[in-house]
Amino acid sequence: MYLFPMAKTSIFFTLFFLSIFSNSIYANNELDSLLVVLEEEMLKQKNYDQLKEQRIENLKKLKSDQNITLENKYFINNKIILEYEYYSFDNALFFIEENISISEQLDNNYFIKESSLKLAKLLAMSGRFKESIDILNEIHRTNIPKELLQEYFFNYQRCYSELNYYSIVKSTKQRYINLFHAYKDSLNIEIAKLNPNSLPALALAEESYRDKGEYAKALALNTKRLSQVKLGTREYSMIAFERSYTSYDYLKEKTDQKKYLALSAISDIKASVKDNASLTTLAVILFEEGYVDKAHKYISFSFDDAKFYNSQLRFLNISNILPLISKSYETQSTIQKTKLKQSLIFISVLFVILIGALFYIFKQFKKLEFARNKLKSANNQLKDLNNQLSYTNKDLKRLYEELSASDRIKEQYIGTFLNLYSEYINKLDVYRKMVVKDLTTNKINALLEITKSKQVIESELKLFYSNFDESFLHIYPNFVQDINALLKEDKKIVVKKGELLNTELRIYALIRLGITNSTKISKILRYSVNTIYNYRVKNRNAAINRDEFENMVKKTP
Repeated sequence: MYLFPMAKTSIFFTLFFLSIFSNSIYANNELDSLLVVLEEEMLKQKNYDQLKEQRIENLKKLKSDQNITLENKYFINNKIILEYEYYSFDNALFFIEENISISEQLDNNYFIKESSLKLAKLLAMSGRFKESIDILNEIHRTNIPKELLQEYFFNYQRCYSELNYYSIVKSTKQRYINLFHAYKDSLNIEIAKLNPNSLPALALAEESYRDKGEYAKALALNTKRLSQVKLGTREYSMIAFERSYTSYDYLKEKTDQKKYLALSAISDIKASVKDNASLTTLAVILFEEGYVDKAHKYISFSFDDAKFYNSQLRFLNISNILPLISKSYETQSTIQKTKLKQSLIFISVLFVILIGALFYIFKQFKKLEFARNKLKSANNQLKDLNNQLSYTNKDLKRLYEELSASDRIKEQYIGTFLNLYSEYINKLDVYRKMVVKDLTTNKINALLEITKSKQVIESELKLFYSNFDESFLHIYPNFVQDINALLKEDKKIVVKKGELLNTELRIYALIRLGITNSTKISKILRYSVNTIYNYRVKNRNAAINRDEFENMVKKTP
């Protein structure tokens, strides 16, 4: 399909601006998410600080060993200094001075120079540039070990860079610039000796590209540096901070700058870095964009960090912007309070009008409700009477059914036991006639044999148990399961095949019927009292609730 040149151009620009717009929305959403994470991390600051304090405390405990050597104490102090370096100026200073004293006692030139350079670095970081340079000037260049030359030149470079930034006298400023470049050149020579992929070498190359205005190459190296460090370390914070400025210089887009400042600030909080600049810089940018609330929150947080660390440099930086942000915040708060007050007055008036309207409606509703309630009351009374009658009929029906069932059971068992008594009377009569016959025919020996045999008693007992079991289980069909439910899992009573109940269950069947005396139970079941007692003790011990077992048996349904 043919398109005119103008149409092609129009489509091209439309797609171009849509692409930029969609990228902008994505970038803003990403920044908003990062700011949410940042504020969540700000709330967790105490947790991170507690972890750092615990690490420091563990290191201090190592020094309490009475047999520790001065050299080992020096190395432990170095680890403590590393923890305190960006966390607490006063504590870092204390342990550096302690290490200087140890170095002098050991007369170790390397230790003395290393500790002096740590002190110079600490003073420079906190804005005490003059003191830092005085210490560096006392160190003779020729006496510095090669491993410490990089730190030596870096401290000089940092001091003169900062002095140049804060100086307002042209001649002094130029002198500081010259000294800065001299020490920077010396530092570059030392770094050039390192592995080109090491962090110092990459940082030097990135700075060189940035100074030349080759921002794309600088950002590429910065990405490489970021890949070698982890979020939550001082190194990550510094590299992300540097990237924020490179991104802005290159893309002129503040969203990327704020993104990396936020990442740097998050890393600072995770690493318990109190000597930081990212959050302050982010607060200033947000303030300039009109986000006064966030700016005030971030600058106040940074001020607390600077106060904790005791950094003159941070105090100086924050003091230039804090009053302005605080004043704007207070002004905004006052405006918001005024608006809120006006809104409350307006809402209060509306509320009074609403209450009046509701009161009028309520009165009308009450009149209507009164009339309805009279009719409803009459209907409810009639309904209640019907319900009561219905409930009464149901209760009568239930009682009738229960009485009928009870009567049927009584009739059934009265007949069963009358039949049993009749059979026993017949058996006694037969037995009487047999005795008379044997006595008459002088069969005394045969009679004695019959009376000595237990077969008759055993067969009668067996019949008695069978009748008792059937009758009892007819009344309480779930008795075996109910008893087992009261016993421990491995102590359940198992009835043999062909039996309905066994001796243990018959004992508790009699207890369920209200016969609890062991003597009476023994007479009924024709066992010794001791046997009955042993069975009862055994099953109480097997019960889930030993003390309440027999009471619970009496209550089985």
